[in-house]
Amino acid sequence: MNSLVSSSHLQLAAFALGTVGWILCTVSMGTVEWRVWHVDNTTIISSGVAWVGIWKVCFISYLQVSPGYIEQFCHKFSGYDSSIPAEIYAAQGLLLIAMFTGLLGLTATVFALRNVYMGITHKTLITRFFLMGGCFYIFAGLCVLIPVSWNFYSVAHNQSIAFPPSYYMPSSPAAQEVGAAIPVGIVAVILLLLSGIFSLLYRFPVTTNTITKC
Repeated sequence: MNSLVSSSHLQLAAFALGTVGWILCTVSMGTVEWRVWHVDNTTIISSGVAWVGIWKVCFISYLQVSPGYIEQFCHKFSGYDSSIPAEIYAAQGLLLIAMFTGLLGLTATVFALRNVYMGITHKTLITRFFLMGGCFYIFAGLCVLIPVSWNFYSVAHNQSIAFPPSYYMPSSPAAQEVGAAIPVGIVAVILLLLSGIFSLLYRFPVTTNTITKC
């Protein structure tokens, strides 16, 4: 059993990294600061700064205030709004997939580690679940990487968004910068990919005095 446990230290680290990566993926998905827009007209956007997320846009305003907020207006994106760019809708779907597949990866890793630490020497079962967990982690990492990279590209090229009048947003900012959600997503990608690699590196220990179930 000692050799079985010692062979899975890297996979235990993969579980820890995967857990943090999955949490950061969820945080990035829920954070509104994907893009930070700086605008010249402060008549409605009082602070001159607006935050564009993947679910809504928000800004500080003394004229337009959303219910439940203090001096803040938020407008959620609707599923049929053609003015919203493709990278925002892609981020919504891909991050939901990443959250789900990342959770599957954690579940598979927990099951494999449970067998290891309980001394269940079932080679095929342990190896397959570590393999499944690694594949899920890598897939989740790629699902986060695509929208993070795509939105980073849009910010770097100062791309505009033709918001409808109900959003009270200009079609293009004076300048824009990367919001907090993108670096959080980058860290999530790194951790999830590392978790996947570590999980895939698992090798069942070969001993002469242990009979394994295949």
